[in-house]
Amino acid sequence: MFRFEDPKYLYLLAVVVLLAVVFYLLRWQQKRRLKKFGDPELVKMLTPDVSRWRPLVKFWLLELILALLIVMLARPQITGRITKVERQGIEMVIALDISNSMLAEDVSPSRLSRAKMMIESLLSKFKDDRIAFVVFAGDAFVQLPITNDFVSAKLFLNDIDPTLIHNQGTDLAQAIELSSQCFTQQEGIGKAIIIITDGEDHEGGAEEAAKAAQEAGCNIFMLGIGTSAGAPVPNPEATGGKYIVDETGTKVLSKLNEKMCRDIAKAGNGSYIHVNNSSNAQKLLEEELGKLQRGEFNVTSDYDDQYQAVGVIVLLLLILEICILERKNPKLKNLKLFKK
Repeated sequence: MFRFEDPKYLYLLAVVVLLAVVFYLLRWQQKRRLKKFGDPELVKMLTPDVSRWRPLVKFWLLELILALLIVMLARPQITGRITKVERQGIEMVIALDISNSMLAEDVSPSRLSRAKMMIESLLSKFKDDRIAFVVFAGDAFVQLPITNDFVSAKLFLNDIDPTLIHNQGTDLAQAIELSSQCFTQQEGIGKAIIIITDGEDHEGGAEEAAKAAQEAGCNIFMLGIGTSAGAPVPNPEATGGKYIVDETGTKVLSKLNEKMCRDIAKAGNGSYIHVNNSSNAQKLLEEELGKLQRGEFNVTSDYDDQYQAVGVIVLLLLILEICILERKNPKLKNLKLFKK
């Protein structure tokens, strides 16, 4: 079976077509100018060393090289030998609040940016585990299903921002229920739901959802980000540093609700950790996750990259293109490879 790991790069093949169109337009204009200069047969006799076909061959070689380079970027893969690696780890679902209040800057550079920085640091340390991403605001959805591909996880993490969900608010209950459905059915392995939020729950029912998740074998860790003093919420649709205001024109302040975060963590048999500008929160979370039971699972890889083979073809074509001169070689006059 054949596939591309990053097929989005294949859209760049449109550049190859565009270059071909431009090339033939230029050739057409050149022929028109030559016709104005004189009789085509006479011009051909006056320029005996000029090859008609060599520039065309060199151009299409370069087009082919460019197309193959784009294919390399798309990472062609074929089904290969299935390899199984036994690892010991846990399963984690990180549920990240992406409501507008997470843009508040009482934690530097912002609550959301700080949360993403901490998640990225966690991904660098938990390489033998499985991870999934859930993002939520007024709604929730799975952004990354459970996986051991931490490279892809970092790519998905970079794409997270409040524009992913248009329905504003903070529905923690839905986020917890959805997160609890992301785990595999494997038994004997620790399962953790890590919720990063400022604790402004507008919907309710979060404690009941946490209890249900705990009964299903999941531990819930609440990471409250922000300060109790709060900070104004930037308006993502405005420019010039404007903030969201209420009906009276007063800036809306978003404050961390630590009590609610603690209650949810307690209901989910987990811990509450306050996230600020230091690295203490990450250390505490790593310690808590280290207490969970680590189970054994197999990691399988059934696709082999083939871009190396494409690279060899590109190198050979480059050498061929360099060896072909645009003008006829006097030493090879009698060898008419590019002449009818």
